[in-house]
Amino acid sequence: MAKHPLQGSERTVAEGSKLIGQCDPAERIEVHVVLRRHAQEQFDALIARIEAGDSSVKPLSREAFAKEFGAAAEDIEKVKAFAAQSGLTVERENPAARTIVLSGTIAQFQAAFDVELHHYEHQSIGQYRGRTGVISVPGNLANVVTAVLGLDNRPQARPHFRIRPPIRSANAQASGAFTPLQVAALYQYPQGDGSGQCVGIIELGGGYETSDLSTYFSNLGVTAPTVVAVSVDKGKNKPTGDASGPDGEVSLDIEVVGAIAPGAKIAVYFTPNTDTGFIDAVSNAVHDTTNKPSVISISWGGPESSWTAQSQQAFNSVLQAAATMGVTVCVASGDSGSSDGTSGNVVDFPASSPYVLACGGTKLTASGTKISQEVVWNDGSQGGASGGGVSAAFPVPTWQEGLSSTNASGAKTALTGRGVPDVAGDASPETGYDVLIDGSQTVVGGTSAVAPLWAALIARINAANGSPVGFVNPKLYAATSAFNDITQGNNGSYAASAGWDACTGLGSPNGQKIAAAL
Repeated sequence: MAKHPLQGSERTVAEGSKLIGQCDPAERIEVHVVLRRHAQEQFDALIARIEAGDSSVKPLSREAFAKEFGAAAEDIEKVKAFAAQSGLTVERENPAARTIVLSGTIAQFQAAFDVELHHYEHQSIGQYRGRTGVISVPGNLANVVTAVLGLDNRPQARPHFRIRPPIRSANAQASGAFTPLQVAALYQYPQGDGSGQCVGIIELGGGYETSDLSTYFSNLGVTAPTVVAVSVDKGKNKPTGDASGPDGEVSLDIEVVGAIAPGAKIAVYFTPNTDTGFIDAVSNAVHDTTNKPSVISISWGGPESSWTAQSQQAFNSVLQAAATMGVTVCVASGDSGSSDGTSGNVVDFPASSPYVLACGGTKLTASGTKISQEVVWNDGSQGGASGGGVSAAFPVPTWQEGLSSTNASGAKTALTGRGVPDVAGDASPETGYDVLIDGSQTVVGGTSAVAPLWAALIARINAANGSPVGFVNPKLYAATSAFNDITQGNNGSYAASAGWDACTGLGSPNGQKIAAAL
């Protein structure tokens, strides 16, 4: 049967990689095949209403979503037939998430999808299995399959946290750092503890020590929240003992959410750091009928330019699903300013998806219980800065129409794509969060702290409302007076300005006003 190239599957070698050799043809791997959505037209109409802020749209239950907008049974059967012809085994299928996981040898996958898999070595990401060119699928699957993920297993994302150097014992008050509760108080969060809610946290490595969490919450005088680890694609809660590695991310996320919303259950989804793992973990959280998170916090991402179009669209599709189910997704905008650690101006994904609340960073100074100054977080080239800018992958969403970005010299340009971030919060390690990681008390910043900070606020609001606020962007952009507008500083190419800007979005929250607006 003639094969067709899969749109958006083009892959290049990661810059700076060295070819080591071919993969062992007998090695067994797992590959995820993503299928088209059933009733796509109805789904598009529903998403358009949600984007327009139509308050008459009620969130779908996970069960109703699966029934209405999962994968069609006949599409699943076509993929299974193709797998059988190719000698591949169907490991599991998830019609709601539109995913079929296949296993087989490298040789079988190379023949099935017309690809060649090689081993590469890269100075900063180590060894990985990679491919170049496009993936091909049989003609009868050309309109059925939207992505084939997992042939390539290079690390896709990085955590967006920064430890204040050097790692040292910190006295929060004396050092200019804050506990998460102090930050919540400065931002006038509404009362509450998030009871009855579940906050999902996505982690691509590392782990937490239960002893750290109980000590941390006990020292804060907070009842320790219920924390459960959820394994996705063989990912596990595996603390490394290195506070400056992924453990720093995991502990920061849990401790910020748990301090501010201790009544909420915290489900931590652990997954391998690949595009497949990342997408699958978020999909698992969105479709999780056991823990049912009403808000998800993501502190990992990578430059938009590092994603294939098929991965980006598969991920974006999961985030759209979250919006229809009333799940708010908060995402760190990155810690490397307007370049996102690359050359030129690049935004971080998934923060650049129009279906998330992208969270940028500020530097917060307080006097007693009041904010005395708040500026864009930018600690220089070595110290990190708030990620932000204009997406090259996504158009301007309806709720950002008419907005402009301001460049470092003060000139304004109308947005040509999705503007990042939407909102902000304290992120500078100089004014960061007092946390406990692998037994060490230390101060951590980064936009990684801002995603869980906002997720905890949403959990408090959801608990008080008795229902999820869901996709919040249209309402927030209509409630600019609910923010502390940040008008000083820059993140490299972009400067803060009155109203929305590409460094701190609408600004940092006045929690009570945000609650009223939602």
